[in-house]
Amino acid sequence: MSLLSTIFIAAEGGEPIDDARSIHWLWPADAELIYGSIASILIFGALFKFAGPAIKKAMADRTARIQTELDESAAAKAEAEAEAAQIRQAAGDIDAERQRRFAEADAEAEQLLADGRDRLEAEVAEIEARGEADIVTAAGRVGDELRAEISRLASAATDRMMADGLDDATQQELIEGFISKVGAS
Repeated sequence: MSLLSTIFIAAEGGEPIDDARSIHWLWPADAELIYGSIASILIFGALFKFAGPAIKKAMADRTARIQTELDESAAAKAEAEAEAAQIRQAAGDIDAERQRRFAEADAEAEQLLADGRDRLEAEVAEIEARGEADIVTAAGRVGDELRAEISRLASAATDRMMADGLDDATQQELIEGFISKVGAS
């Protein structure tokens, strides 16, 4: 309790009144109710007139900002879903491409094996033909060499026999017989 209120109450001759207590348990004093109501109406009116448009503008801006964010998030979600679909399709394409390339690789491997077998068969046939030709050539060469060796040996033996066993008359007769054979042919 303040000193001033104590003085006024003492001047009136009554007991001091507690400022924290009101006369009625629910309603304030009449003057406080009137002045408080008028002050509240003025403050609420000023708030409505001056702060109302600013609050309304802030709320509209907030609504627009939230709507913009919602639109951007919806666009981002749609874009992400489209990308996901493309990735899923690309993954499917990758599987199909992998299968196609495996099939191509298998076909190429089969073709290479077939070509290799054909080439080997051709090389074997060529080598066999060359071998047979070499055998024929070697046989011909051996026959020629054998004939030449036989001729050389026969000639040497003939020369030795002739030198040892032929006299001049027989030798002359053989030469004349050879010349006549050569002349007749």
